[in-house]
Amino acid sequence: MTVAGQIDANARLKRRTALASVGASVLMTLVKFAAGLMAGSLALLSEAAHNGLDVAASGLTYYAVRAADKPADEDHPFGHAKFEAVAALFQTGFLFVLSAAVVAVAVRRIGAEPMTVDANVYAFGAIIASIAIDLVRWRTLVAVATRTGSDALAADALHFSSDLFGSVLVLVGLAATRAGLPHADALAAIGVALFIGVAGFRLGRRTVDALVDAAPKGLAESLRLTVEKVPGVAGTDFIRLRRSGAKVVGELGLFVSRTLPLERVTAIKADVVEAIDAKLPQVAVTIIANPIALDDETLREQILLIAGRRRLFVHHLGVQNVSKRKSVTFDLEVDGAMRLAAAHDIASRLEAEIEAELGDDIEVETHIEPMEIRELGGEPADAALAERIAAALAERAAQDGDLSEIHDVRVRLGPGGYYVIFHCRANSDLTVSTTHDRVDALERELRDRFPEVIRIVGHAEPAR
Repeated sequence: MTVAGQIDANARLKRRTALASVGASVLMTLVKFAAGLMAGSLALLSEAAHNGLDVAASGLTYYAVRAADKPADEDHPFGHAKFEAVAALFQTGFLFVLSAAVVAVAVRRIGAEPMTVDANVYAFGAIIASIAIDLVRWRTLVAVATRTGSDALAADALHFSSDLFGSVLVLVGLAATRAGLPHADALAAIGVALFIGVAGFRLGRRTVDALVDAAPKGLAESLRLTVEKVPGVAGTDFIRLRRSGAKVVGELGLFVSRTLPLERVTAIKADVVEAIDAKLPQVAVTIIANPIALDDETLREQILLIAGRRRLFVHHLGVQNVSKRKSVTFDLEVDGAMRLAAAHDIASRLEAEIEAELGDDIEVETHIEPMEIRELGGEPADAALAERIAAALAERAAQDGDLSEIHDVRVRLGPGGYYVIFHCRANSDLTVSTTHDRVDALERELRDRFPEVIRIVGHAEPAR
């Protein structure tokens, strides 16, 4: 099932469960009220009153779960999930009011002459049936609330757990009354009220946590440990979490190396999302990547980063240690049509920024060269010339013990001369520097034999 399909299924399940809870509350209110009147039992009447409030609470729950499933809109950009927490808050108020009222009546009854309570078969039957119904209803509500993460149904479940316990106390009170204890019914009513008060406190604490955006305990640390295991993450900057219905939403700030390209940072964020989904599927966070300078950042990386911030292309970057002072040289490419004065200003500003960030004890020298920014035209060279060039490359490679298999030779005529591209095989044990020197030597000899060639690109592949 798709994620959207699962969400719809959960929404339908919550609505059916809430509606069934309303029906059960109406039925038990009528049964207990009738039995309480017939028996004259304060405990049973208090339970009927409790169930009467359950009808209102269950109706509020039904409304809340319907409202909470509405999609986000301009007035509620984070969705409507907190409607369930508001409904739970109202249920908390119902519980406290009922608890206080039952205690007040029970205390007055204990202080007065004992009232006759007819603990008849109908009263026992009503309370036993109530216990059975409350048990089934409570277990169903707990299961659905756990599955869907519904605050309103969790509140309903806690509410009806008080019904179940209260019904058991009423049953004990009726049995004690029938055995001849005059105030047993009133004492049972006080027991019911105390349990209702405890249930209200537990429900209120959970509800307030949801309304004040309290993060579930321990979840932030679990999220931090999960995220910091992802390659490329240098640490967590901040974690802000809050419950929103079945989900936990918020913001997550990551530290990443400032030398990384944007594409790599985007890939790291995608890896973090995947790791969170696998370990903590209930968490949905907006990820913010903040660049920082890592302790192992090299001088070359720092210089390339500074040039990159100015959208300047540098290459042939060299770093020397001269008399305990670092000397940095590099080639800076600019538009070949740019006037020298403008190009020199760009180079000077880049040098000044490097010195400002890395310290003025560093020596920076720039070689300005033209950047080819236009696309060149071209056409295949004469076949005879291309064959001679390919043969010359093969002949020279045969004389070099480390190069072989000249292939994929292309010769094109462009503005000002010929362009040559070729592939060759090289000893796979050679270092990159040595391989580069071998290919460079081959290119220089080719250019000596064919002066009309102005550009050569040789691509070395490891020997098979």
